[in-house]
Amino acid sequence: MTPRTPAVACGGTLARAHARSGDPVAIAAYLGDSDAFDQSITDFSQRYANQNERDYQEFITAVRSGRLEARQGV
Repeated sequence: MTPRTPAVACGGTLARAHARSGDPVAIAAYLGDSDAFDQSITDFSQRYANQNERDYQEFITAVRSGRLEARQGV
């Protein structure tokens, strides 16, 4: 058994657990008729994407300035 095997097994188990779908009726009842959840997820997604773009630009700046070493083809 390689050291990676337990990590792969745990990762697979976690992925399967997250992939289980809930009861659509119960989820709909919990969320109600409001679009608050939809708006919240949309807002979060947009802010997350914007932060990801800022982080990537900071990464590129750090690499180009020599502050951070990056290697291609590794």
